[in-house]
Amino acid sequence: MYSRSKQLKAFERLLDIMDELREKCPWDKKQTMESLRNLTMEEVYELGDAILDKDSTEIKKELGDVLLHIVFYSKIGSETKDFDIAEVINALCEKLINRHPHIYGDVKAEDENQVKVNWEKLKLKEGNKSVLSGVPKSLPALIKASRIQDKVAGVGFDWEKPEQVFEKVEEELSELQEEVNQNQQDKIESEFGDVLFSMINYARFLKVDPETALERTNKKFISRFQYLEKKAKEHNLDLSKMSLSEMDKFWNEAKTLKL
Repeated sequence: MYSRSKQLKAFERLLDIMDELREKCPWDKKQTMESLRNLTMEEVYELGDAILDKDSTEIKKELGDVLLHIVFYSKIGSETKDFDIAEVINALCEKLINRHPHIYGDVKAEDENQVKVNWEKLKLKEGNKSVLSGVPKSLPALIKASRIQDKVAGVGFDWEKPEQVFEKVEEELSELQEEVNQNQQDKIESEFGDVLFSMINYARFLKVDPETALERTNKKFISRFQYLEKKAKEHNLDLSKMSLSEMDKFWNEAKTLKL
């Protein structure tokens, strides 16, 4: 690991390179905050993939890509005289100090939950009109639901026991089945959303991150299905013409191999 002075030197080198690219590279010169937005989101998702894969080499690479975007936005901000990287960092430092009075002040926090409660109260004091105003509108729905539930729980709007939440899941499932039986498509969608929302809430009580859990299942499914495709090809079988029992044989092999 590098010393603090070498870490700062590396950051200074990045800032110098960014200045030069913005001045001389035709592609970098053309970029705006709006043109970078989708690329930034892509980089964050790639970082998320690397974290789930526990691939430290890729994590390091993707962190670099995310850092580049932060520096890029700050460079554009300095050109429009709105802000620069120093203001970004100093504003972050001030926020961290203000939001951690149990470290930098005389407030006491005995556990993680108390820290979260204090955090939400401080945000309201800072001018947020609603506990939920900090939830980005463009978040994917599953992550947004999780963040909504975290935030309202932080101010005490929450169930007391996991059993109560599971009862709510069962209640929502029952209501969904009722609408399915009635074949009311618009109501089916509404009740299906309620089931998902209650399941995400239950995940919080189980200390499971629902986005991570679902993505791990996605990866597991892809791995097993690709094994199925591979075995079908090895046996000269047309996947679209195989019976479900034939597919199940290879699928169960994949499960045995813990794919």
